[in-house]
Amino acid sequence: MSVPSPRFVEVHPALSTAAAAAHDAYITAKRNRTRTELASIIGVGGDGTPTMFLDQLVDEAVVAAVEPFGVNILSEEIGWVDNGSAITLVMDPVDGTANAVAGIPSCAFAGTIVIDGIITDSQIIWLDSNRSFLAHRDDTGGFDISEPLLTTGRRSLEGASIAMLRPRPETRSAWNRVVEPTERLRVMGSSVIEGSLVAMGSIDAFVDAGGDVHRLVDLLPLVPFVEHAGGVIIDAFGRPLGFDTDLSKRWSGIVAATPELADQIRSIIDR
Repeated sequence: MSVPSPRFVEVHPALSTAAAAAHDAYITAKRNRTRTELASIIGVGGDGTPTMFLDQLVDEAVVAAVEPFGVNILSEEIGWVDNGSAITLVMDPVDGTANAVAGIPSCAFAGTIVIDGIITDSQIIWLDSNRSFLAHRDDTGGFDISEPLLTTGRRSLEGASIAMLRPRPETRSAWNRVVEPTERLRVMGSSVIEGSLVAMGSIDAFVDAGGDVHRLVDLLPLVPFVEHAGGVIIDAFGRPLGFDTDLSKRWSGIVAATPELADQIRSIIDR
């Protein structure tokens, strides 16, 4: 059986420009800078976490590229930039920076366009392979997607294949409870790629086991793809996921093939 070719989906020009700028800046940085340079900590980003030099290089390139569009920007690195527009570009210029600077090909650009609080467009690029996923909201309220996506449809953790964030001291107990009934576990270091794999049907779920690690920029771009594929994105503690300009807010994201699987994982974590 032949695999259908990706379809062209036209997204908002600010988003397509941002994605192209991020990819170009990433390739240029990897070609011209050493790993030590790219991994150096140069400050604290808009989300309150350390910013590596690679993050800064890519973020600055994207911000400069989208300036002519006059949109607001919510970025992991520069935080909230209010340009007085009804349109906001929400983005993580490099998700999985630690992988990227180490030469591990598991990192991505993720961006979404939000207009008056509603997601209208989304784009994800796997930076080392240039694989791109695009979504645009159509007239029916659903999303036109650039390639067929379908989750595995799994409803139970028994025998599941999942990806998780690495365990932390405060999450180790819940982490072990989630892993115990599964058949296969992966830790890839890029929430965007791992969430994409759920939408593709490559794995059954991706889980933060209660660590409150996820920010809006990690999860919002995944929403159109996961929901179109039949999956769901929820928080382990029931907090709603919606557009917000406050990057200090955190979620323990669960991206699952079905609502039933998501609810089972949430009940295991939130005991």
